Amino acid sequence: MLRSEQREQTRERIVEAAVDAFVQNGYEAASTRDIAARAGVTQGLVTYHFDSKATLWRAAADQVFTGPSTPGLDLPGTDSSPAARRAAVREFVRFNAAHPAFFRFLFDAGRSDDDRMVWLVETHIADRFTQFSDLVGADVAPHAWYALVGAASLLFAVAPEVEALTGLDLSTEAAIDRHSDFVADLFAAFYGA
Repeated sequence: MLRSEQREQTRERIVEAAVDAFVQNGYEAASTRDIAARAGVTQGLVTYHFDSKATLWRAAADQVFTGPSTPGLDLPGTDSSPAARRAAVREFVRFNAAHPAFFRFLFDAGRSDDDRMVWLVETHIADRFTQFSDLVGADVAPHAWYALVGAASLLFAVAPEVEALTGLDLSTEAAIDRHSDFVADLFAAFYGA
């Protein structure tokens, strides 16, 4: 393996470990020492690849929002059919079922009024929200956006609580399909379907 490939693999391990640490502990409580331990690297390698915890957080955010399995975040345009819109909502729910870290990451960043939140909105959320607003209408967009994001993801973000309270195992295809249909049915009103 080439040295450049090893560096890239090390960087990827650090970013994956950072996503886990930021999701589990929040930005403030996560430490680069913990991230290094999770990645199986030295603290020096973390600082070699990332000059600060903030820079590492941005790389983790990029991974969460633009990683290989993120296409579920995109909704169809205003001229799409109701069936295409329903499929997009179902795909978004399925994305959240497979990636509960998405909501946890959003929640941690979104409750802080700081540079990280502003960067996240400007870099990864604003364009999606604009597309969504065009789809549902500006008057309901803020309410519909957070209703959709919450409905599609909260259940999976707190899956242990859901199972303890209701007995519902959210790891099953049947449960994921049921929730996907439920959210798509709820959201159909905003699409005019």
